Amino acid sequence: MTSLRSRLHRPEIVVAPGCYDALSAYMIERAGFPAAYLSGASIAYTRLARPDIGLVSLSEVADTIAAIRERLAIPLIVDADTGFGNALNTIRTVKLFASRGAAAIQLEDQTMPKRCGHLADKTLVPTAEMVGKLKAALDARPSEETMIIARTDAIAVEGFEAALDRAEAYREAGADLLFIEAPRSEAELAAIGQRFRGRIPVMANMVEGGKTPARTAAELQALGFSLVIFPGGTVRALVHCLEAYLASLRQHGSTEPYRDRMADFAGLNEIIGTQEMLRLGKRYDAQLGQEQT
Repeated sequence: MTSLRSRLHRPEIVVAPGCYDALSAYMIERAGFPAAYLSGASIAYTRLARPDIGLVSLSEVADTIAAIRERLAIPLIVDADTGFGNALNTIRTVKLFASRGAAAIQLEDQTMPKRCGHLADKTLVPTAEMVGKLKAALDARPSEETMIIARTDAIAVEGFEAALDRAEAYREAGADLLFIEAPRSEAELAAIGQRFRGRIPVMANMVEGGKTPARTAAELQALGFSLVIFPGGTVRALVHCLEAYLASLRQHGSTEPYRDRMADFAGLNEIIGTQEMLRLGKRYDAQLGQEQT
């Protein structure tokens, strides 16, 4: 597996769709993407059917990482919210998530409980407190291959220039990658890229219907971004498909009218590798039979 760090220093931008469980992560890998992004918001949406307002716990994210890593070969970027507390909590979070297989761990400067970066009424911890948490995270990671991403939500709270200043402080603290959340215009996106291009990788977040104007990966690459995530797009696509599927089933009392938009039994088993696992099991069954004779 090519490390995320080395990929981010290539000219081509890394596109990381959002996942929330092993199946969605595996489908991202199967589609040919170089990385997947484990979205805290998407865990809240799918596991709890609730909004991204700080309801997901440390252990729920850790368990999800473990399940995904059992199936996923590409790097997994993990949303760790605020580190689930202060610097000491952040140390535990980084050690736990790294041990589960996170290639990069994202920390943000909101207060607890946090909320989605594209919702209103966010509040922030002081810059110095976030710097301390980042330094704790860097000390806690097992190696430099586990990247620490510093996210600031300051645009909506303190303004764009203050967000740039916070990002600069986080870069100086040793963060591997910067994430300035929810820029509101093409000009702000361009200013982020111009400020940090060649100094530290920066990432963009594309949220359908969010505060940031939608741009393609190629456009963001031209602006100087090294990584773009589409964290909630997978869930929004799923919800749209489920609404249509369930409406059809309710109307017709059968899945037949919707069959051309579904994987059938054999198709799903092909995707998840059922036959390979059954063959593996038979190999051990045969070995057991030989030992008993």
